[in-house]
Amino acid sequence: MSNLFDSLRDKLSGSNKRVVLPEGLDERILEAAAKLAEEGYITPVLIGNEDEVKQKASDLKVDVSGADILDPHNYEEFDTMVQSFVERRNGKATEEKAREILLDGNYFGTMLVYMGIADGLVSGAAHSTADTVRPALQIIKTKPGIKKTSGIFIMVRDDEKYAFADCAINISPDSQDLAEIALASAETAELFDIDPRVAMLSFSTKGSAQSPETEKVTDAIQIAKEQNPSLTLDGEFQFDAAFVPSVAEKKAPNSELSGDANVFVFPSLEAGNIGYKIAQRMGGFDAVGPVLQGLNAPVNDLSRGCSADEVYKLSIITAAQSLK
Repeated sequence: MSNLFDSLRDKLSGSNKRVVLPEGLDERILEAAAKLAEEGYITPVLIGNEDEVKQKASDLKVDVSGADILDPHNYEEFDTMVQSFVERRNGKATEEKAREILLDGNYFGTMLVYMGIADGLVSGAAHSTADTVRPALQIIKTKPGIKKTSGIFIMVRDDEKYAFADCAINISPDSQDLAEIALASAETAELFDIDPRVAMLSFSTKGSAQSPETEKVTDAIQIAKEQNPSLTLDGEFQFDAAFVPSVAEKKAPNSELSGDANVFVFPSLEAGNIGYKIAQRMGGFDAVGPVLQGLNAPVNDLSRGCSADEVYKLSIITAAQSLK
């Protein structure tokens, strides 16, 4: 795990990335911000009343002098932000409503990213996933050709690294969704120095069973290959045929993956969530994520039960995503 973050820090060296942490009074956020500021790879941007944030940091005996602290209530460029938000929402918010909305830390922080004042955002220590993701979908929006964001986990055990998606967002993705998840996951995998070899998973291998569920996967494969012909991607596969060369030789002898996949796209959220937790709890893998992908700028969601170390690590990942 340490090697993974050493690599990300190396990539960030000298980049001067800024990551917004809207929950500026949460002690885990403050502890992570102090560590980030001390290391110097990232400038944390804390949202909140400056006096209150500094007092809370002092109480915790952490040094956030290297962080920026911005308060929506007295932000100098607030009027400009309001106008930008109204334009971005294209008539869905009046100026009066925008002024109210942008006092919310997540909306304010997301606008900082949209306006290029910051490079990414990490929230969710004290907010729901919806509170974090909704502003991103409304303001930052998804990349061209991608309709939905998705969530990927990087599974790490010693020197092994794999990517599992979507394990966090889309409950029942259709063929188009699965293709988008596959393409986005390949891009995210590269960030973690994984040369993507993508397996589209199912309960069937190369037509051994046929149903609407398997057809959804085979259709997704065709869509993904049309959009990125150079990507090593195949399916549909049962997990063993994607991962075990001897099984692949029997079940899918002509596949370019040959049982050597390292990016696994699950056919549903149910399958993905169960799969990553089995690997984590029974297989001894560390699960890094979920990392949100497919947005025009990185926004990532914490668990409300997160630790300061998890805030720190997700901030590093978020900053690294913005290098793309």
